[in-house]
Amino acid sequence: MNRVDVIWPFGRYLIGWPGGLSARLRIYGKERIPQDGGLVLAMNHFSWIDIPCFGVGCPRNIYFVAKSEAHEIPGLGQFIRAFGSFGVRRGESDREAVRRMREVVRDGNALGVFVEGTRQLSGVPGEVQPGAAMVALQEGVPVVCGAIHGTQNWKLGNFAPASVAWSEPLRFDSYPRGGKGYRQASEEIGKEIRRLWEWLREIHAAGRPRNAVPPKSG
Repeated sequence: MNRVDVIWPFGRYLIGWPGGLSARLRIYGKERIPQDGGLVLAMNHFSWIDIPCFGVGCPRNIYFVAKSEAHEIPGLGQFIRAFGSFGVRRGESDREAVRRMREVVRDGNALGVFVEGTRQLSGVPGEVQPGAAMVALQEGVPVVCGAIHGTQNWKLGNFAPASVAWSEPLRFDSYPRGGKGYRQASEEIGKEIRRLWEWLREIHAAGRPRNAVPPKSG
């Protein structure tokens, strides 16, 4: 057991559960997430509260990829690194970050990627960047998509309800390792996130029944 595995249970208790409670979080499909082995979690992103919501909504310890600016904030940077998070420079090639992403899944861990690269202020999932697909193809690991809905309306004082839905594991072993394969896989990831997110919208309109089951991967 490494340092990150020791710290994560405390993080779930001190941050994850309070965050989830503040969003009245419902989680759908977490039993679909493989219990061990390298894995890429490809997620959409609306708000900072997404991080504790996904963290408490996943049975695995997540090594989040975060923007490098967050790691440069005194106190915050040291804190998130304790949970295995590492930075990536947005909008430019970052070979060290890519090396670290591949290393995380190669060591049998779950890599968490907010695939749009930044928060979507429009309130709907955005275009998927190729990082998650590239790691999955290069390392031959599955992708589980995670959609979140409701946090686009959440803020301190209103505590809007939020829900997370997970997909079945997706494999891209037949895709070419290169730009074309990364684009094709990213398109499939984007479609799956959008499918889950639209399902969550319907679930919210129906009162968020606890026993609902996310759609099977298309």
